[in-house]
Amino acid sequence: QVHLVESGGGSVQSGGSLRLSCEASGFTVGRSCKGWFRAAPGKKREGVACICRDGVTNYLSSVLGRFTISQDNAKNMLYLQMNSLKPEDTAMYYCVKMADWSLPRSLQTSDVSYWGQGTQVTVSS
Repeated sequence: QVHLVESGGGSVQSGGSLRLSCEASGFTVGRSCKGWFRAAPGKKREGVACICRDGVTNYLSSVLGRFTISQDNAKNMLYLQMNSLKPEDTAMYYCVKMADWSLPRSLQTSDVSYWGQGTQVTVSS
């Protein structure tokens, strides 16, 4: 059974950094597409970043150049390094596994097959 457990969220000031971690079990990180989504209060969930087994990545345009997604196949872990954080990055962040049939680099919510419980990121101005 697939389990995704996030950690690393917190409160930071604008311009600060955070690193989110996701411990995955029930599937092999290196053989699947997975990513990070977020949900801000009053807004729909949106895809932030994804990475597939061949290392191909995709990012939401508003985080490009500030966020970096990575994986550690040996530890079955997924990470999201977030730099130059802005108040508009405030949201609950979710680690996800994409459906096996989804296209690589997809950031569509409808292509997510499993969600973690989320970790809160709050950025103050």
